[in-house]
Amino acid sequence: MTLAETRNYKNSSNPFLSLKYESALESLGDDYYDEVAAAEFPQHILRWRNDLLLPRLGLDPQVVKDEDFITAFGKFDRRKPLLAMRYHGYQFGEYNSLLGDGRGFLYGQVRGLDGELYDFGTKGSGRTPYSRGGDGLLTLKGGVREVLAAETLHYLGVRTSRCLSMIETGLSLWRGDEPSPTRSSVMVRMSSSHIRFGTFERLHYLQRPDLTKKLLDHVIQEYYRDLNAEEDKYALFYAQLVKRVAELAAQWMAAGFCHAVLNTDNMSITGESFDYGPYAFIPTYDPYFIAAYFDYYGRYCYSHQPSICQLNLEMLQEPFKAIIDKDDLKFGLGKFDEYYQAEYRSLMLKKLGFVELPHPQAEELLNLTIEFLKDSKVGYHQFFYEMARTFSSKWRDEPGFVMNTSDIVPVPGASGLFDDWCILYHTILNDFDSDRLDVISQTLAIHNPKTALLRPVIESIWEPIVQEDNWQPFYDLIKAIQSRK
Repeated sequence: MTLAETRNYKNSSNPFLSLKYESALESLGDDYYDEVAAAEFPQHILRWRNDLLLPRLGLDPQVVKDEDFITAFGKFDRRKPLLAMRYHGYQFGEYNSLLGDGRGFLYGQVRGLDGELYDFGTKGSGRTPYSRGGDGLLTLKGGVREVLAAETLHYLGVRTSRCLSMIETGLSLWRGDEPSPTRSSVMVRMSSSHIRFGTFERLHYLQRPDLTKKLLDHVIQEYYRDLNAEEDKYALFYAQLVKRVAELAAQWMAAGFCHAVLNTDNMSITGESFDYGPYAFIPTYDPYFIAAYFDYYGRYCYSHQPSICQLNLEMLQEPFKAIIDKDDLKFGLGKFDEYYQAEYRSLMLKKLGFVELPHPQAEELLNLTIEFLKDSKVGYHQFFYEMARTFSSKWRDEPGFVMNTSDIVPVPGASGLFDDWCILYHTILNDFDSDRLDVISQTLAIHNPKTALLRPVIESIWEPIVQEDNWQPFYDLIKAIQSRK
């Protein structure tokens, strides 16, 4: 067997290389990307494989070998071109025309069994024309953090990309924000699309409305398919995008998640959350919590996320004005607050155990809950988990029984806010028939897992990796996240 025949045989036996890749984005032409080559790594150790994603691709996890992941997503043995996307973006409010995929590329696009088109995008796969002097690589800790963030957010109900694989590559990297030299990794992210707000902003900067329309037609064709036959599909697309982004911001807020870098190049045209760098989950309800050490003025602090998303949508109107009437753009964006509040209210009520409540009662309970959490500095995630853990039918008997078996809340009389909250929760419970208490208990349990991905938790699983190359705590944490424990 010749070398070429051997390679073809290996490719045909590798499930990832045998997938039916589509050229949806590639077929648009090279105005949108550059063909690039992947870096070559001295070592390939598969540290994470997301078997839960494989059935969506029509693959049996028991058939896919570790070496299949390594060949496809570590050695990048593939005949199709690898595409580094071109884009610009507003970074901390300033326009940057020197962006683009600087340490990643679009590996390929695959149609899932659900009929949706999925992108395999890399992170840490080497230099591209947009690396701007960087090495194009990813630290191992950065890979670990993104795997954890994506899985946690997914199981908290956030519309997010997820990591398909993470491979340690054997390189030593120097970074200013980590003890150096540090280990390196390459990751593959599975997402709904590789197209960002900044992809369109670049085309506006280049004064190419023709390319903007071509790309927008592609986006609607693939990701807003219900609009294809509509006469006013462009206006309807923008209105749907506003709704998706507003709901995403609400999902972050309810999950107690701070993305930290909401530049327009970090926002997907499908309204999906992705790219987790200096993120953090809030330990307590602090509206001004900052996740990124370099966010000196708190632009992307926790409570600013909805308004920043709304601002980014407003800036995205500039490239769309050549295609969509300005009144339609204004009307679409004008619904942002309504969509955000509806989604946030729904998610927070579920964290409190209720699928729905009358509007005035819901507002009163949410406002009082947030006011208490902000004033008391009780752990945000711990409070809701303790509600789920201690919930009892006795809470209907009198307000003093509400959460009275938890050690994290004030004793009766110590906090007027908490006393008021207990009275209100007790009153609401008595508005329900007793046979509805099991549903409330189940709702609390589903939406409030014990495991919270706080910074100390991440450090606790990172330390064994650094000191002993012990990955078991990492795998145990992911198992707890995926089982919602």
